[in-house]
Amino acid sequence: MDAYLQDFLAYLNIEQGVSPHTLEAYQRDIGHFLTWTQSCGIAQLEAVTREDLIGYITDLRSAAEPLSPNSIERRLSAINSFYKYLAREGIEVTALPALVDRRKKDQHLPDYLSPSQMDALLHVLNPDFADSYALGLRDRAIVELLYSSGLRVSELCSLQTSQLNLQDRVVRTIGKGSKERIIPLGAVAAQWLELYVKESRAQLKPKRGLPVASDRVFLTTKGKPLYRQAVYHLVRDAGERAGIKGLHPHTLRHTFATHMLDGGADLRALQEMLGHSDLSTTQVYTHLSREHLREEYIAAHPRA
Repeated sequence: MDAYLQDFLAYLNIEQGVSPHTLEAYQRDIGHFLTWTQSCGIAQLEAVTREDLIGYITDLRSAAEPLSPNSIERRLSAINSFYKYLAREGIEVTALPALVDRRKKDQHLPDYLSPSQMDALLHVLNPDFADSYALGLRDRAIVELLYSSGLRVSELCSLQTSQLNLQDRVVRTIGKGSKERIIPLGAVAAQWLELYVKESRAQLKPKRGLPVASDRVFLTTKGKPLYRQAVYHLVRDAGERAGIKGLHPHTLRHTFATHMLDGGADLRALQEMLGHSDLSTTQVYTHLSREHLREEYIAAHPRA
């Protein structure tokens, strides 16, 4: 079983080009399932039955700390991809998780900021009032870029200077599945990025005075590539100062998408900018846009 899993992870890494984060999630979810099967005395995946899969789902739901329906669905989706890979490799597995009845996945609409909340967030990120102007400028450029482009945090952290074209106001990024896409930048975001690159980036270097060696756009105070957790912290802290609790960088991606649709953007164009392989993933933002219209109607119509 472990050999099958390692082969599948190698396939995802080499042929599908998934990110390390996605690879880790697949290993964790499938590994949990394999451990469960072995604890039930099942030595081979070929021997797993539909009833075994139903028992696994039941155990997930009845555990001391049961998983949410969304988490269970994610885990079964990973196992299903694993089974499909094994079937393509000629390994006889019959109990595909896709054939097992599952509870309907909870439909949670993404969180996003209103325009006034976005203004408040940017207001607290004035580098003139930061403890360090260089870091304040970097943090403002990060939030401006996330809001202007809808980049994922992993894409932002891996962004290289060669991928940033401020003259034409575009950013080129490599997203999930090693797919390249080119995203336009707003004039304001481009101005902040240009200011950061010219005035601040060179100051983020080792204390010994060595020049910046990394070609990444965003750096730590020691001149090393900025890591995702640092972006989480700076966005969360800025959100708290703006009166927005629990703000996450991905919320800025949702905000970008929602404000684009509210402004009349084409759904297909938004799909391209977000890097979604399936249009149905992008369509969730139309629900947000409709909800916004409903709130506007209730607030404005005298008989609402």
